[in-house]
Amino acid sequence: MLEKNPDTLKIAYKHLPLVRIHEYAEPAARAAVAAQNQGKFWQMHDKLFAAEKLDPDSIMKMAEELGLDMEQFRKDMNSQETRARVLQDMRDAQQANVSGTPTLFVNGHLIRSDSRSVSAIQKMIDRELARKKEKATRQN
Repeated sequence: MLEKNPDTLKIAYKHLPLVRIHEYAEPAARAAVAAQNQGKFWQMHDKLFAAEKLDPDSIMKMAEELGLDMEQFRKDMNSQETRARVLQDMRDAQQANVSGTPTLFVNGHLIRSDSRSVSAIQKMIDRELARKKEKATRQN
């Protein structure tokens, strides 16, 4: 979808560590933010979600495998800024009535779980673009 909509589609990834279900969900979210600071968010994201075992040692091993600056990674992972960012994402989720993952929105509209095919999401994108164009036309 990004390839089809390079000028109109933006992905905003928000962290929602389900801490009641997994004790290492919040450290994993912080690890993803710390990896993002070194340009490796998606690589860390993929490793975290593919992991058979998730604990502090495995998180550090993933960071090493990605070739991250480990001193900076540890510093960023434990910084107040990183903790605040994850906490804000969790607050945003609560405000949007999001209680599980993954949850997808297109321009603020919730995508139901039965409408998550690429074609269904593209139709939503196309509708939102048409609305935007119509609104701009009315304003001119």
